[in-house]
Amino acid sequence: MKIAISLLIIVATFLFMEFVAWAVHKYIMHGVLWTLHEDHHVVNHDSFFQKNDYFFLIFAIPSIILIFIGHENLTIGFFIGLGIALYGLAYFLIHEVIIHRRLPPPSKTKSKYIKAIRKAHKVHHKNQGKYNGVNFGMLIVPMKYFK
Repeated sequence: MKIAISLLIIVATFLFMEFVAWAVHKYIMHGVLWTLHEDHHVVNHDSFFQKNDYFFLIFAIPSIILIFIGHENLTIGFFIGLGIALYGLAYFLIHEVIIHRRLPPPSKTKSKYIKAIRKAHKVHHKNQGKYNGVNFGMLIVPMKYFK
């Protein structure tokens, strides 16, 4: 597969994952699997891990399978798997490190984009319940949070 097409598949998959993550967050995490996500909104500060961390596997397993199956012949599945994995890495860095600071962030930021992401997520967490949530995405931020 040509390099340009391979990169296009990776980037398209990465971008598509934002919409997948939004839908999973809104309809599954705040829906049928709220029991796993609830401790992310009502945090037990005595524990580093949360049941919510299991969602990592929901995204990682398909990525690993696609990369493994497609790695020998560099099939389209391999590049889709890489796009999912890169989104997972971005999610971890932005959500766990920069937003929730579960690991120390690299430094303070002056980035308006990062500040907007943090504001939108803070508003999402104001509602500690299953219903009436807002801002379910991670990378796409409503313009009002840039002000």
